[in-house]
Amino acid sequence: MSIRNELENTLPAKLVVEDVSKSFAGRGRRVQALDKVKLEVGEGEFVCLVGPSGCGKSTLLNLIAGLDQSDSGRVLADGNPVVAPGRDRMVMFQEHALFPWLDVTGNVLFGLKLKPGLTRKDRREVARYYLKLVGLEHFMDSNIHELSGGMKQRVALARALAPNPRVLLMDEPFASLDAMTREQFYVDMQKIWAARRKTIILVTHNVREAVCLGDRVLLFSAHPGRIREEFKVTLPRPREFNSLELAALAGDITRALKRHTAEEAAA
Repeated sequence: MSIRNELENTLPAKLVVEDVSKSFAGRGRRVQALDKVKLEVGEGEFVCLVGPSGCGKSTLLNLIAGLDQSDSGRVLADGNPVVAPGRDRMVMFQEHALFPWLDVTGNVLFGLKLKPGLTRKDRREVARYYLKLVGLEHFMDSNIHELSGGMKQRVALARALAPNPRVLLMDEPFASLDAMTREQFYVDMQKIWAARRKTIILVTHNVREAVCLGDRVLLFSAHPGRIREEFKVTLPRPREFNSLELAALAGDITRALKRHTAEEAAA
């Protein structure tokens, strides 16, 4: 298999969430995390989920990843029910979860071990491609402890992209980074999405981050989690995080989020 074919032979997936509900046991009672959530994500679309802590955003991400199962409803990836984790859906978490005993390239190669049809040379070429894509081509042989926090997250992103998944699920991957590093990540993430056109779902508490990156921003209610409102982001790409237009839309979304939160508290 040529490296070109490996990088081009995967199309983005369409996701459908049909009336998904999920609850958890806690302190002698059931806590409803999600209640009949409906969602469609188009092929190659970048969707951001925003809402208060504990509203079920990460729970929904885990269901789409196949890391957990819903109580009712179902998740479909290109029409196929999601019942378990798969290489077609990769997750990037807030913590990088890299292996400290492996170098940068070794960490990216780890995600390729179970991918069939690739020779050792193929895997190294794939790893090199994605490390270059995230700006780490000069750190391929570095040890993990030698990297900054932002660089570690770049390695984690390269590792998630290397198996060429159809869907990338991101659970607050930029939350622990300093402001300058985050803003550079937003620039780079837009370039990466434009280059690979993966279907991406991002969970975040940062409304401006969601507007900077997403095609749509979905607002979640708290307890139980439901999608309360949708905002389409039509600002041209690449987007500048500190632009007035982006700040204005983020302000509208933030006010809507506060309004929904107040209504739920009063109910």
